[in-house]
Amino acid sequence: MEKFRQESRLDLFRGTLDVLILKALVWGPLHGYAITSLIRRQSDDALLVEEGTLYPALWRLENKNLLTADWGLSENNRKAKFYRLTPEGRRQLHHETKIWEAYAMAVAKVLSATQPPMPQALSEQSA
Repeated sequence: MEKFRQESRLDLFRGTLDVLILKALVWGPLHGYAITSLIRRQSDDALLVEEGTLYPALWRLENKNLLTADWGLSENNRKAKFYRLTPEGRRQLHHETKIWEAYAMAVAKVLSATQPPMPQALSEQSA
């Protein structure tokens, strides 16, 4: 079963990680490991964010002023950088969520189709 889980993990599409990080922080400040854990748990272990992918994304989001960061102590009493959403980060999350919902709906429509579109519908769209 574990082999199946590992093979079925989903690769993150470009740009997806940023919105997942913003969503992870909507409930409050988190350090890097807590962000990856939250994403993994919320996706039922389907999305695994590697450290080498996470930290460049966090730095990028911080440089865009979508996040701020402060040093603090983790639950293990270790020094950790805690990231928090800025007001601009909240606006960006709202915007990106709408885009992803529209994208997911469009993909679901195509994947759930039981027959091709009518020929006239195809010619009308290309006109």
